[in-house]
Amino acid sequence: MVAKRIIPCLDVKDGRTVKGINFEQLRDVGSPVELGKFYAREGADELVYLDISASAEGRQTFTSLVEQISREINIPFTVGGGISSLNDASRLLNAGADKITLNTAAVADPTLIDRIAARYGRQFVVIAIDARLEEDGIWHVTTHGGRRSTDLELFSWAREAENRGAGEILFTSMNHDGTRQGYPCDVFARLSEEVRVPIIASGGAGSVEDIAKVLTAGHADAALAASIFHYGEISIRDLKRQLSNQNIKVAL
Repeated sequence: MVAKRIIPCLDVKDGRTVKGINFEQLRDVGSPVELGKFYAREGADELVYLDISASAEGRQTFTSLVEQISREINIPFTVGGGISSLNDASRLLNAGADKITLNTAAVADPTLIDRIAARYGRQFVVIAIDARLEEDGIWHVTTHGGRRSTDLELFSWAREAENRGAGEILFTSMNHDGTRQGYPCDVFARLSEEVRVPIIASGGAGSVEDIAKVLTAGHADAALAASIFHYGEISIRDLKRQLSNQNIKVAL
C-alpha cells in the first residue's frame, strides 16, 4: 500500500506567503523558503506553491523564488499560478520545480496539457480542478479561482485531463472550500474510480478527522491544506501520528 501524502499549500504574492479569503484581506504569514524548510522538517511529503501575483514583476520574483526553494528544500514541490504556455512551464521547471499545476489555462486550451506532458512527461503535470455542485445536479468546473462557471463537468474533464497527460488531479469542491466542515468524500470516491492517476484532496479541512475521512472513505491519495498548518492549529507531525493511529499509512 502506498503511503498517503500530506501537502501544505503556500500562496505567494510578490515573494511572500500570504493567506486570505478568496484572495482578499491577505495577511503576510512568512517567507516561502523558511516556511517550506519548516514544513519539510515537520514531515510534509510535498509542498505546493501558488503564485497569486498580479504583475509581471511579481511573476519574475516568483521564478527567482522557485530557484531559492529548489536549493533549500529536500522534498518535492509543485508550482502553479499564471502558467498559460509551454514557455511558462519550462521557465519554472528549469528553475527547479518538480511539478507544475494548471487550472484555468488548461480549461481554455486543453492541448496545453498534451504539449507539456509531451515535453516533460506526465509526472510533471498536475491538473487542478475547482468544481461547484449547481442546482442542475451537475458538478460544473469553474475557472479564475472559482469565480467563473463553465459547461465542463467534473468527471468528464478529469478523464480528459488524464487522457491528455495529467499525472495527478487536484480537486477542490467550491461548495466546501473555506467551510472547514470536511470534504465531499462520496465525490472523491467516485473521482478515484473515474481516473487511474492519484487524487489530491483540497478545501474543507477543519480537523484531523476530516483529513482521515477523505483519505479513507474518499480514497484520496493525498490531502492538501493551508490554514490549519499556517496558523499552528495542528502540526504535520501530530497529524501524521494521529492518522497512523487510525491505521492510515503515512510516512512518519
